Amino acid sequence: MGSSGFSWKLKDHPKLPKGKTIAMVVLDGWGEAKANQYNCIHVAETPTMDSLKNGAPEKWRLVKAHGKAVGLPTDDDMGNSEVGHNALGAGRIYAQGAKLVDSALETGKIYDGEGFKYIKESFETGTLHLIGLLSDGGVHSRLDQVQLLLKGASERGAKRIRVHILTDGRDVLDGSSVGFVETLENDLAKLREKGIDAQVASGGGRMYVTMDRYENDWDVVKRGWDAQVLGEAPYKFKNPVEAVKKLREIPNTSDQYLPPFVIVDDKGKAVGPIVDGDAVVTFNFRADRMVMIAKSLEYEDFNTFDRVRVPKIRYAGMLQYDGELKLPSHYLVSPPEMERTSGEYLVHNGVRTFACSETVKFGHVTFFWNGNRSGYFNPEMEEYVEIPSDSGITFNVKPNMKALEIAEKARDAILSGKFDQVRVNLPNSDMVGHTGDIEATVVACKAADEAVKMILDAIEQVGGIYVVTADHGNAEDMVKRDKKGEPQLDKNGKIQILTSHTLEPVPIAIGGPGLAPGVRFRKDVPNGGLANVAATVMNLHGFEAPSDYETTLIEVGDN
Repeated sequence: MGSSGFSWKLKDHPKLPKGKTIAMVVLDGWGEAKANQYNCIHVAETPTMDSLKNGAPEKWRLVKAHGKAVGLPTDDDMGNSEVGHNALGAGRIYAQGAKLVDSALETGKIYDGEGFKYIKESFETGTLHLIGLLSDGGVHSRLDQVQLLLKGASERGAKRIRVHILTDGRDVLDGSSVGFVETLENDLAKLREKGIDAQVASGGGRMYVTMDRYENDWDVVKRGWDAQVLGEAPYKFKNPVEAVKKLREIPNTSDQYLPPFVIVDDKGKAVGPIVDGDAVVTFNFRADRMVMIAKSLEYEDFNTFDRVRVPKIRYAGMLQYDGELKLPSHYLVSPPEMERTSGEYLVHNGVRTFACSETVKFGHVTFFWNGNRSGYFNPEMEEYVEIPSDSGITFNVKPNMKALEIAEKARDAILSGKFDQVRVNLPNSDMVGHTGDIEATVVACKAADEAVKMILDAIEQVGGIYVVTADHGNAEDMVKRDKKGEPQLDKNGKIQILTSHTLEPVPIAIGGPGLAPGVRFRKDVPNGGLANVAATVMNLHGFEAPSDYETTLIEVGDN
Protein backbone atom coordinates (compact mmCIF):
# COMPACT_ATOMS: atom_id res chain seq x y z
CA MET A 1 0.00 0.00 0.00
CA GLY A 2 3.00 2.26 0.51
CA SER A 3 3.29 3.13 -3.18
CA SER A 4 -0.08 4.87 -3.19
CA GLY A 5 1.13 7.27 -0.52
CA PHE A 6 -1.02 5.60 2.09
CA SER A 7 -0.10 6.17 5.70
CA TRP A 8 -1.53 4.67 8.88
CA LYS A 9 -0.68 7.86 10.72
CA LEU A 10 -3.78 9.72 11.90
CA LYS A 11 -3.86 13.51 12.20
CA ASP A 12 -4.00 14.89 15.71
CA HIS A 13 -7.38 16.26 16.72
CA PRO A 14 -7.07 20.07 17.01
CA LYS A 15 -8.96 20.29 20.30
CA LEU A 16 -8.90 16.89 22.00
CA PRO A 17 -5.96 15.50 23.98
CA LYS A 18 -4.34 12.11 23.54
CA GLY A 19 -3.59 9.61 26.25
CA LYS A 20 -6.92 9.24 28.04
CA THR A 21 -8.01 5.69 28.95
CA ILE A 22 -11.22 4.93 27.09
CA ALA A 23 -13.74 2.27 28.06
CA MET A 24 -15.75 1.16 25.02
CA VAL A 25 -18.75 -0.77 26.34
CA VAL A 26 -21.18 -2.55 24.01
CA LEU A 27 -24.40 -3.83 25.55
CA ASP A 28 -25.64 -6.60 23.29
CA GLY A 29 -29.32 -6.44 22.36
CA TRP A 30 -30.06 -3.20 24.28
CA GLY A 31 -32.36 -0.92 22.28
CA GLU A 32 -34.52 2.05 23.17
CA ALA A 33 -38.30 1.62 23.07
CA LYS A 34 -41.45 2.82 24.81
CA ALA A 35 -41.65 2.04 28.50
CA ASN A 36 -44.10 -0.83 29.14
CA GLN A 37 -44.22 -4.21 30.82
CA TYR A 38 -42.63 -5.92 27.80
CA ASN A 39 -39.61 -3.60 27.85
CA CYS A 40 -37.28 -5.58 30.10
CA ILE A 41 -34.76 -2.76 30.21
CA HIS A 42 -37.47 -0.44 31.53
CA VAL A 43 -38.76 -3.02 34.02
CA ALA A 44 -35.29 -3.94 35.27
CA GLU A 45 -33.40 -1.94 37.86
CA THR A 46 -30.80 -0.22 35.69
CA PRO A 47 -29.66 2.82 37.69
CA THR A 48 -26.37 3.21 35.81
CA MET A 49 -27.88 3.26 32.32
CA ASP A 50 -30.75 5.43 33.63
CA SER A 51 -28.28 7.97 35.00
CA LEU A 52 -26.55 8.20 31.60
CA LYS A 53 -29.89 8.73 29.85
CA ASN A 54 -31.14 11.25 32.38
CA GLY A 55 -27.82 13.05 32.81
CA ALA A 56 -26.44 15.74 30.51
CA PRO A 57 -28.69 15.70 27.41
CA GLU A 58 -25.78 16.59 25.12
CA LYS A 59 -23.93 13.41 26.20
CA TRP A 60 -26.63 10.83 25.40
CA ARG A 61 -28.39 10.13 22.12
CA LEU A 62 -29.78 7.38 19.95
CA VAL A 63 -28.16 5.86 16.86
CA LYS A 64 -29.53 3.57 14.17
CA ALA A 65 -28.51 -0.06 14.41
CA HIS A 66 -30.57 -1.81 11.75
CA GLY A 67 -31.24 -1.86 8.02
CA LYS A 68 -29.26 0.37 5.70
CA ALA A 69 -27.36 1.96 8.61
CA VAL A 70 -25.50 -1.34 9.02
CA GLY A 71 -25.35 -2.38 5.35
CA LEU A 72 -28.48 -4.54 5.24
CA PRO A 73 -30.78 -4.37 2.21
CA THR A 74 -33.79 -2.54 3.67
CA ASP A 75 -34.88 -0.74 6.81
CA ASP A 76 -37.22 -3.66 7.50
CA ASP A 77 -34.11 -5.74 8.27
CA MET A 78 -33.40 -5.95 11.99
CA GLY A 79 -29.85 -5.45 13.10
CA ASN A 80 -27.65 -8.27 14.29
CA SER A 81 -24.47 -8.59 16.28
CA GLU A 82 -22.16 -9.34 13.35
CA VAL A 83 -23.10 -6.39 11.14
CA GLY A 84 -23.42 -4.20 14.23
CA HIS A 85 -19.88 -4.86 15.40
CA ASN A 86 -18.58 -4.59 11.82
CA ALA A 87 -20.06 -1.09 11.62
CA LEU A 88 -18.84 -0.09 15.10
CA GLY A 89 -15.31 -1.18 14.28
CA ALA A 90 -15.00 -0.33 10.59
CA GLY A 91 -16.46 3.17 10.75
CA ARG A 92 -18.01 2.77 7.31
CA ILE A 93 -21.09 0.99 5.98
CA TYR A 94 -20.36 -2.11 3.94
CA ALA A 95 -22.90 -4.10 1.96
CA GLN A 96 -23.53 -7.11 4.17
CA GLY A 97 -24.36 -10.79 3.83
CA ALA A 98 -27.85 -10.69 2.41
CA LYS A 99 -27.12 -7.67 0.21
CA LEU A 100 -24.03 -9.27 -1.29
CA VAL A 101 -25.98 -12.43 -2.05
CA ASP A 102 -28.92 -10.46 -3.47
CA SER A 103 -26.74 -8.61 -5.95
CA ALA A 104 -24.82 -11.77 -6.91
CA LEU A 105 -28.11 -13.56 -7.63
CA GLU A 106 -29.71 -10.57 -9.39
CA THR A 107 -26.78 -10.03 -11.74
CA GLY A 108 -26.11 -13.75 -12.18
CA LYS A 109 -22.56 -13.08 -11.04
CA ILE A 110 -22.94 -15.92 -8.54
CA TYR A 111 -22.99 -18.42 -11.41
CA ASP A 112 -19.75 -17.11 -12.93
CA GLY A 113 -17.82 -17.36 -9.67
CA GLU A 114 -15.26 -19.99 -8.71
CA GLY A 115 -17.54 -21.43 -6.04
CA PHE A 116 -20.43 -22.23 -8.37
CA LYS A 117 -18.09 -23.58 -11.04
CA TYR A 118 -16.61 -25.89 -8.42
CA ILE A 119 -19.93 -27.42 -7.29
CA LYS A 120 -21.20 -27.55 -10.88
CA GLU A 121 -18.65 -30.27 -11.61
CA SER A 122 -20.90 -32.62 -9.63
CA PHE A 123 -24.12 -31.86 -11.56
CA GLU A 124 -23.54 -34.39 -14.35
CA THR A 125 -23.40 -37.50 -12.17
CA GLY A 126 -24.13 -36.38 -8.61
CA THR A 127 -26.80 -34.68 -6.54
CA LEU A 128 -26.83 -31.02 -5.48
CA HIS A 129 -27.75 -30.73 -1.79
CA LEU A 130 -28.88 -27.41 -0.31
CA ILE A 131 -28.76 -27.13 3.49
CA GLY A 132 -29.98 -24.12 5.47
CA LEU A 133 -32.59 -22.17 7.35
CA LEU A 134 -35.93 -22.09 5.51
CA SER A 135 -37.32 -18.69 6.48
CA ASP A 136 -37.87 -15.16 5.26
CA GLY A 137 -36.41 -13.76 8.50
CA GLY A 138 -33.45 -12.25 6.67
CA VAL A 139 -31.08 -12.78 9.59
CA HIS A 140 -29.45 -16.07 8.58
CA SER A 141 -31.03 -16.75 5.20
CA ARG A 142 -33.96 -15.80 2.99
CA LEU A 143 -36.38 -18.11 1.24
CA ASP A 144 -36.42 -16.04 -1.96
CA GLN A 145 -32.65 -16.51 -2.33
CA VAL A 146 -33.06 -20.28 -2.03
CA GLN A 147 -35.80 -20.14 -4.68
CA LEU A 148 -33.51 -18.21 -7.04
CA LEU A 149 -30.59 -20.57 -6.39
CA LEU A 150 -32.80 -23.60 -7.12
CA LYS A 151 -33.93 -22.01 -10.37
CA GLY A 152 -30.43 -20.94 -11.39
CA ALA A 153 -28.80 -24.28 -10.57
CA SER A 154 -31.49 -26.26 -12.38
CA GLU A 155 -31.08 -24.04 -15.47
CA ARG A 156 -27.34 -24.70 -15.35
CA GLY A 157 -27.39 -28.46 -15.36
CA ALA A 158 -28.38 -29.66 -11.88
CA LYS A 159 -30.54 -32.72 -12.63
CA ARG A 160 -30.96 -34.06 -9.11
CA ILE A 161 -31.51 -31.69 -6.18
CA ARG A 162 -32.15 -32.40 -2.49
CA VAL A 163 -33.03 -29.71 0.06
CA HIS A 164 -32.32 -30.24 3.76
CA ILE A 165 -34.48 -27.76 5.64
CA LEU A 166 -34.02 -26.20 9.07
CA THR A 167 -37.15 -24.60 10.51
CA ASP A 168 -36.94 -21.18 12.13
CA GLY A 169 -39.47 -19.74 14.59
CA ARG A 170 -36.78 -17.56 16.19
CA ASP A 171 -36.36 -14.71 13.69
CA VAL A 172 -39.94 -15.20 12.46
CA LEU A 173 -43.22 -16.31 14.05
CA ASP A 174 -43.41 -19.80 15.47
CA GLY A 175 -45.56 -21.92 13.16
CA SER A 176 -44.59 -20.02 10.02
CA SER A 177 -42.43 -22.99 8.95
CA VAL A 178 -45.45 -24.79 7.52
CA GLY A 179 -46.04 -22.04 4.96
CA PHE A 180 -42.35 -21.87 4.03
CA VAL A 181 -42.25 -25.64 3.39
CA GLU A 182 -45.42 -25.42 1.28
CA THR A 183 -43.83 -22.65 -0.82
CA LEU A 184 -40.66 -24.71 -1.29
CA GLU A 185 -42.62 -27.88 -2.15
CA ASN A 186 -44.53 -25.90 -4.77
CA ASP A 187 -41.25 -24.79 -6.41
CA LEU A 188 -39.81 -28.31 -6.29
CA ALA A 189 -43.00 -29.70 -7.88
CA LYS A 190 -42.53 -27.28 -10.81
CA LEU A 191 -38.94 -28.47 -11.22
CA ARG A 192 -40.17 -32.08 -11.20
CA GLU A 193 -42.59 -31.21 -14.01
CA LYS A 194 -39.52 -30.15 -16.00
CA GLY A 195 -37.93 -33.54 -15.44
CA ILE A 196 -35.60 -32.49 -12.62
CA ASP A 197 -35.54 -34.87 -9.65
CA ALA A 198 -35.97 -32.27 -6.90
CA GLN A 199 -37.27 -32.89 -3.39
CA VAL A 200 -36.86 -32.21 0.30
CA ALA A 201 -34.63 -34.87 1.88
CA SER A 202 -34.50 -34.04 5.59
CA GLY A 203 -35.27 -31.43 8.20
CA GLY A 204 -35.27 -30.32 11.81
CA GLY A 205 -35.52 -27.22 14.02
CA ARG A 206 -32.66 -24.73 13.93
CA MET A 207 -31.87 -24.86 17.65
CA TYR A 208 -31.90 -28.67 17.79
CA VAL A 209 -30.48 -29.61 14.41
CA THR A 210 -27.31 -28.30 12.65
CA MET A 211 -27.34 -24.62 13.62
CA ASP A 212 -25.38 -24.57 16.88
CA ARG A 213 -22.70 -21.91 17.24
CA TYR A 214 -19.45 -21.30 19.11
CA GLU A 215 -19.04 -25.05 19.71
CA ASN A 216 -21.71 -24.90 22.35
CA ASP A 217 -23.23 -28.33 21.64
CA TRP A 218 -21.86 -30.56 18.88
CA ASP A 219 -24.79 -32.98 19.32
CA VAL A 220 -26.88 -30.40 17.46
CA VAL A 221 -24.58 -30.70 14.45
CA LYS A 222 -24.42 -34.49 14.73
CA ARG A 223 -28.23 -34.77 14.60
CA GLY A 224 -28.08 -32.82 11.34
CA TRP A 225 -25.22 -34.93 9.97
CA ASP A 226 -27.10 -38.14 10.71
CA ALA A 227 -30.20 -36.93 8.86
CA GLN A 228 -28.54 -35.07 5.99
CA VAL A 229 -25.53 -37.26 5.25
CA LEU A 230 -26.46 -40.69 6.63
CA GLY A 231 -30.20 -40.43 5.97
CA GLU A 232 -30.97 -41.50 9.53
CA ALA A 233 -33.39 -39.79 11.91
CA PRO A 234 -35.90 -40.80 14.60
CA TYR A 235 -38.81 -39.65 12.43
CA LYS A 236 -39.56 -40.69 8.85
CA PHE A 237 -42.17 -39.14 6.57
CA LYS A 238 -43.05 -39.28 2.88
CA ASN A 239 -43.92 -35.60 2.70
CA PRO A 240 -42.15 -32.61 4.29
CA VAL A 241 -45.31 -30.53 4.90
CA GLU A 242 -46.85 -33.46 6.75
CA ALA A 243 -43.56 -33.91 8.63
CA VAL A 244 -43.52 -30.36 9.99
CA LYS A 245 -47.24 -30.34 10.83
CA LYS A 246 -47.06 -33.68 12.66
CA LEU A 247 -43.86 -32.92 14.57
CA ARG A 248 -45.26 -29.56 15.72
CA GLU A 249 -48.01 -31.53 17.51
CA ILE A 250 -45.48 -33.09 19.91
CA PRO A 251 -45.83 -31.37 23.32
CA ASN A 252 -43.31 -28.56 23.98
CA THR A 253 -42.14 -28.63 20.37
CA SER A 254 -41.81 -25.44 18.35
CA ASP A 255 -40.29 -24.61 14.97
CA GLN A 256 -36.95 -23.85 16.66
CA TYR A 257 -36.83 -27.26 18.31
CA LEU A 258 -38.38 -29.68 15.78
CA PRO A 259 -36.70 -33.08 16.07
CA PRO A 260 -34.77 -34.31 13.02
CA PHE A 261 -36.66 -36.16 10.29
CA VAL A 262 -35.88 -37.73 6.93
CA ILE A 263 -38.10 -38.07 3.88
CA VAL A 264 -38.42 -41.67 2.68
CA ASP A 265 -39.77 -43.35 -0.45
CA ASP A 266 -42.51 -45.99 -0.59
CA LYS A 267 -40.00 -48.62 0.49
CA GLY A 268 -39.03 -46.61 3.57
CA LYS A 269 -35.62 -45.67 2.14
CA ALA A 270 -34.24 -42.14 2.69
CA VAL A 271 -34.58 -40.15 -0.54
CA GLY A 272 -31.50 -37.96 -0.17
CA PRO A 273 -28.46 -39.01 1.86
CA ILE A 274 -25.24 -37.25 0.84
CA VAL A 275 -22.90 -39.64 -1.00
CA ASP A 276 -19.58 -39.63 -2.89
CA GLY A 277 -19.58 -37.30 -5.88
CA ASP A 278 -22.36 -35.03 -4.58
CA ALA A 279 -22.22 -31.25 -4.24
CA VAL A 280 -23.33 -29.54 -1.03
CA VAL A 281 -24.17 -25.86 -0.51
CA THR A 282 -25.00 -24.39 2.90
CA PHE A 283 -27.16 -21.45 1.85
CA ASN A 284 -27.22 -19.33 5.02
CA PHE A 285 -25.41 -16.03 4.54
CA ARG A 286 -24.87 -15.35 8.23
CA ALA A 287 -21.77 -17.09 9.47
CA ASP A 288 -22.07 -17.83 13.16
CA ARG A 289 -24.40 -20.83 12.95
CA MET A 290 -22.73 -22.33 9.87
CA VAL A 291 -19.13 -22.64 11.07
CA MET A 292 -19.66 -25.93 12.88
CA ILE A 293 -21.46 -27.73 10.05
CA ALA A 294 -18.85 -26.29 7.66
CA LYS A 295 -16.07 -27.92 9.71
CA SER A 296 -17.87 -31.27 9.66
CA LEU A 297 -18.38 -31.10 5.88
CA GLU A 298 -14.94 -29.73 4.98
CA TYR A 299 -12.33 -31.12 7.36
CA GLU A 300 -10.73 -34.50 6.69
CA ASP A 301 -9.30 -34.63 10.22
CA PHE A 302 -12.43 -34.23 12.27
CA ASN A 303 -13.07 -36.20 15.43
CA THR A 304 -15.50 -34.03 17.39
CA PHE A 305 -18.21 -36.62 16.74
CA ASP A 306 -18.20 -39.87 14.78
CA ARG A 307 -19.27 -39.03 11.24
CA VAL A 308 -19.56 -42.79 10.50
CA ARG A 309 -19.34 -42.23 6.75
CA VAL A 310 -17.47 -39.30 5.20
CA PRO A 311 -18.54 -38.83 1.58
CA LYS A 312 -16.15 -37.26 -0.92
CA ILE A 313 -18.10 -34.14 -1.84
CA ARG A 314 -17.70 -30.71 -3.38
CA TYR A 315 -18.79 -28.34 -0.63
CA ALA A 316 -19.32 -24.57 -0.83
CA GLY A 317 -20.87 -22.05 1.54
CA MET A 318 -23.10 -19.24 0.33
CA LEU A 319 -20.31 -17.04 1.76
CA GLN A 320 -17.04 -17.78 3.49
CA TYR A 321 -18.04 -18.16 7.13
CA ASP A 322 -14.65 -17.63 8.78
CA GLY A 323 -12.03 -15.54 7.03
CA GLU A 324 -9.23 -16.59 9.34
CA LEU A 325 -9.90 -20.33 9.11
CA LYS A 326 -10.64 -19.84 5.38
CA LEU A 327 -13.76 -21.85 6.02
CA PRO A 328 -15.19 -23.08 3.79
CA SER A 329 -12.46 -22.89 1.19
CA HIS A 330 -15.10 -22.64 -1.58
CA TYR A 331 -17.99 -20.16 -1.43
CA LEU A 332 -20.52 -18.74 -3.90
CA VAL A 333 -20.29 -15.05 -2.94
CA SER A 334 -17.14 -13.14 -1.91
CA PRO A 335 -17.12 -11.17 1.40
CA PRO A 336 -17.01 -7.41 1.82
CA GLU A 337 -13.41 -6.28 1.98
CA MET A 338 -13.11 -4.33 5.21
CA GLU A 339 -9.85 -2.49 5.06
CA ARG A 340 -8.42 0.05 7.51
CA THR A 341 -10.73 -0.64 10.45
CA SER A 342 -10.52 1.67 13.46
CA GLY A 343 -8.84 -0.98 15.59
CA GLU A 344 -5.99 -1.34 13.11
CA TYR A 345 -5.56 2.43 12.79
CA LEU A 346 -5.50 2.96 16.54
CA VAL A 347 -2.93 0.22 17.14
CA HIS A 348 -0.73 1.82 14.43
CA ASN A 349 -1.09 5.11 16.30
CA GLY A 350 0.06 3.80 19.65
CA VAL A 351 -3.30 2.96 21.22
CA ARG A 352 -2.83 -0.10 23.41
CA THR A 353 -6.01 -2.16 23.28
CA PHE A 354 -7.69 -4.65 25.60
CA ALA A 355 -10.82 -6.51 24.43
CA CYS A 356 -12.91 -8.93 26.45
CA SER A 357 -16.20 -10.80 26.44
CA GLU A 358 -17.47 -14.27 27.13
CA THR A 359 -17.45 -16.99 24.48
CA VAL A 360 -20.81 -16.19 22.87
CA LYS A 361 -19.76 -12.61 22.04
CA PHE A 362 -15.97 -12.75 22.18
CA GLY A 363 -15.80 -12.96 18.39
CA HIS A 364 -17.91 -9.84 18.12
CA VAL A 365 -15.62 -7.62 20.14
CA THR A 366 -12.54 -8.97 18.26
CA PHE A 367 -13.13 -10.70 14.87
CA PHE A 368 -16.21 -8.72 13.75
CA TRP A 369 -14.96 -5.47 15.29
CA ASN A 370 -11.76 -5.86 13.28
CA GLY A 371 -13.50 -6.28 9.93
CA ASN A 372 -13.94 -10.08 9.93
CA ARG A 373 -10.33 -10.71 10.79
CA SER A 374 -9.04 -13.05 13.48
CA GLY A 375 -6.06 -12.48 15.70
CA TYR A 376 -4.08 -9.44 16.70
CA PHE A 377 -2.90 -6.56 14.52
CA ASN A 378 0.07 -6.27 16.85
CA PRO A 379 0.35 -8.72 19.75
CA GLU A 380 2.64 -6.34 21.62
CA MET A 381 -0.08 -3.67 21.65
CA GLU A 382 -3.18 -5.79 22.21
CA GLU A 383 -4.65 -8.32 24.60
CA TYR A 384 -7.90 -10.19 23.96
CA VAL A 385 -9.47 -12.19 26.80
CA GLU A 386 -12.24 -14.75 26.36
CA ILE A 387 -14.22 -15.87 29.42
CA PRO A 388 -15.88 -19.27 28.85
CA SER A 389 -19.67 -19.02 28.61
CA ASP A 390 -21.92 -21.41 30.52
CA SER A 391 -22.57 -24.42 28.32
CA GLY A 392 -25.21 -27.12 28.35
CA ILE A 393 -27.92 -24.75 29.67
CA THR A 394 -30.13 -22.13 28.08
CA PHE A 395 -29.08 -18.66 29.16
CA ASN A 396 -32.30 -17.89 31.03
CA VAL A 397 -31.21 -20.46 33.65
CA LYS A 398 -28.25 -18.24 34.64
CA PRO A 399 -29.19 -14.81 33.27
CA ASN A 400 -26.28 -13.06 34.98
CA MET A 401 -24.06 -14.94 32.54
CA LYS A 402 -20.45 -13.73 32.88
CA ALA A 403 -21.22 -10.01 33.17
CA LEU A 404 -19.45 -9.66 36.51
CA GLU A 405 -16.35 -11.53 35.31
CA ILE A 406 -16.16 -9.41 32.15
CA ALA A 407 -16.52 -6.22 34.21
CA GLU A 408 -13.80 -7.35 36.62
CA LYS A 409 -11.39 -8.05 33.74
CA ALA A 410 -12.20 -4.63 32.25
CA ARG A 411 -11.78 -2.89 35.60
CA ASP A 412 -8.41 -4.56 36.15
CA ALA A 413 -7.28 -3.65 32.63
CA ILE A 414 -8.32 -0.01 33.18
CA LEU A 415 -6.63 0.25 36.58
CA SER A 416 -3.46 -1.48 35.31
CA GLY A 417 -2.57 1.60 33.26
CA LYS A 418 -1.36 -0.71 30.48
CA PHE A 419 -4.16 0.07 28.03
CA ASP A 420 -5.55 3.11 26.21
CA GLN A 421 -8.73 1.37 25.07
CA VAL A 422 -10.61 -1.25 27.04
CA ARG A 423 -13.41 -2.72 24.93
CA VAL A 424 -16.05 -5.16 26.15
CA ASN A 425 -19.30 -6.75 25.07
CA LEU A 426 -21.91 -7.57 27.73
CA PRO A 427 -24.13 -10.26 26.14
CA ASN A 428 -26.90 -10.58 28.71
CA SER A 429 -29.78 -8.61 27.23
CA ASP A 430 -29.35 -10.33 23.86
CA MET A 431 -28.67 -13.93 24.80
CA VAL A 432 -31.31 -14.08 27.54
CA GLY A 433 -33.70 -12.01 25.42
CA HIS A 434 -33.51 -14.71 22.74
CA THR A 435 -34.92 -17.28 25.16
CA GLY A 436 -38.17 -15.29 25.39
CA ASP A 437 -38.11 -15.58 29.18
CA ILE A 438 -39.21 -12.12 30.31
CA GLU A 439 -38.42 -12.52 34.01
CA ALA A 440 -34.95 -13.86 33.27
CA THR A 441 -34.35 -11.06 30.75
CA VAL A 442 -35.16 -8.48 33.45
CA VAL A 443 -32.51 -10.12 35.66
CA ALA A 444 -30.10 -10.10 32.71
CA CYS A 445 -30.54 -6.36 32.13
CA LYS A 446 -29.87 -5.63 35.79
CA ALA A 447 -26.69 -7.73 35.67
CA ALA A 448 -25.45 -5.86 32.60
CA ASP A 449 -26.19 -2.52 34.26
CA GLU A 450 -24.16 -3.52 37.33
CA ALA A 451 -21.28 -4.51 35.07
CA VAL A 452 -21.39 -1.10 33.37
CA LYS A 453 -21.21 0.55 36.80
CA MET A 454 -18.07 -1.37 37.74
CA ILE A 455 -16.39 -0.29 34.48
CA LEU A 456 -17.44 3.36 34.83
CA ASP A 457 -16.21 3.43 38.43
CA ALA A 458 -12.78 2.30 37.23
CA ILE A 459 -12.79 5.02 34.52
CA GLU A 460 -13.64 7.53 37.25
CA GLN A 461 -10.59 6.39 39.23
CA VAL A 462 -8.12 6.80 36.35
CA GLY A 463 -9.56 10.05 34.97
CA GLY A 464 -10.67 8.33 31.78
CA ILE A 465 -13.53 8.53 29.28
CA TYR A 466 -16.38 6.10 28.68
CA VAL A 467 -18.40 5.35 25.58
CA VAL A 468 -21.40 3.13 26.26
CA THR A 469 -23.51 1.88 23.36
CA ALA A 470 -25.18 -1.24 21.94
CA ASP A 471 -25.15 -3.23 18.71
CA HIS A 472 -28.90 -3.67 18.09
CA GLY A 473 -32.16 -4.01 19.99
CA ASN A 474 -33.69 -7.07 21.66
CA ALA A 475 -34.59 -6.87 25.37
CA GLU A 476 -36.45 -3.56 25.05
CA ASP A 477 -39.41 -5.22 23.34
CA MET A 478 -40.30 -8.81 24.11
CA VAL A 479 -43.73 -9.03 22.52
CA LYS A 480 -44.90 -9.35 18.92
CA ARG A 481 -46.98 -6.40 17.82
CA ASP A 482 -49.72 -5.83 15.26
CA LYS A 483 -49.74 -3.01 12.70
CA LYS A 484 -51.04 -0.60 15.35
CA GLY A 485 -48.22 -1.53 17.72
CA GLU A 486 -50.49 -3.42 20.13
CA PRO A 487 -49.32 -6.76 21.56
CA GLN A 488 -50.36 -9.70 19.36
CA LEU A 489 -52.33 -12.53 20.93
CA ASP A 490 -52.35 -16.19 19.93
CA LYS A 491 -55.44 -18.40 19.47
CA ASN A 492 -55.75 -18.82 23.23
CA GLY A 493 -55.56 -15.08 23.92
CA LYS A 494 -52.00 -15.28 25.27
CA ILE A 495 -49.44 -12.69 24.22
CA GLN A 496 -46.96 -13.80 21.58
CA ILE A 497 -43.41 -13.49 22.85
CA LEU A 498 -40.81 -11.86 20.60
CA THR A 499 -37.46 -13.66 20.78
CA SER A 500 -35.75 -11.85 17.92
CA HIS A 501 -33.78 -8.63 17.57
CA THR A 502 -35.71 -5.44 16.81
CA LEU A 503 -35.62 -2.39 14.54
CA GLU A 504 -35.16 -0.01 17.46
CA PRO A 505 -32.32 2.50 17.76
CA VAL A 506 -29.71 2.06 20.47
CA PRO A 507 -28.29 4.55 22.98
CA ILE A 508 -24.79 5.96 22.99
CA ALA A 509 -23.47 7.85 26.00
CA ILE A 510 -20.15 9.60 26.56
CA GLY A 511 -18.64 10.95 29.74
CA GLY A 512 -16.03 10.49 32.43
CA PRO A 513 -13.57 12.85 34.13
CA GLY A 514 -11.21 12.68 31.14
CA LEU A 515 -13.78 14.06 28.71
CA ALA A 516 -12.58 17.49 27.63
CA PRO A 517 -14.83 20.45 28.57
CA GLY A 518 -17.29 21.37 25.83
CA VAL A 519 -17.44 17.93 24.20
CA ARG A 520 -21.03 17.21 23.21
CA PHE A 521 -23.04 15.33 20.61
CA ARG A 522 -23.58 17.32 17.44
CA LYS A 523 -27.11 18.28 16.44
CA ASP A 524 -26.43 17.97 12.71
CA VAL A 525 -26.07 14.16 12.45
CA PRO A 526 -29.70 13.19 13.17
CA ASN A 527 -29.45 9.95 11.21
CA GLY A 528 -26.23 8.81 12.85
CA GLY A 529 -25.77 5.06 13.11
CA LEU A 530 -23.32 2.55 14.53
CA ALA A 531 -20.79 3.33 11.79
CA ASN A 532 -20.44 6.87 13.18
CA VAL A 533 -19.12 5.54 16.47
CA ALA A 534 -15.61 4.69 15.18
CA ALA A 535 -14.77 8.29 14.22
CA THR A 536 -16.22 9.43 17.56
CA VAL A 537 -13.94 7.08 19.50
CA MET A 538 -10.91 8.08 17.40
CA ASN A 539 -11.61 11.72 18.32
CA LEU A 540 -11.78 10.83 22.01
CA HIS A 541 -8.37 9.17 21.64
CA GLY A 542 -7.11 12.54 20.32
CA PHE A 543 -7.15 11.78 16.58
CA GLU A 544 -9.09 12.86 13.55
CA ALA A 545 -10.76 9.99 11.71
CA PRO A 546 -9.82 9.14 8.10
CA SER A 547 -11.74 11.26 5.61
CA ASP A 548 -13.82 8.36 4.23
CA TYR A 549 -15.13 7.31 7.64
CA GLU A 550 -18.73 8.07 8.58
CA THR A 551 -18.65 11.41 10.37
CA THR A 552 -18.06 11.79 14.10
CA LEU A 553 -21.01 12.28 16.43
CA ILE A 554 -19.21 14.80 18.66
CA GLU A 555 -17.98 18.39 18.54
CA VAL A 556 -16.10 20.58 20.97
CA GLY A 557 -18.09 23.67 21.82
CA ASP A 558 -16.99 26.72 23.77
CA ASN A 559 -17.49 25.60 27.31
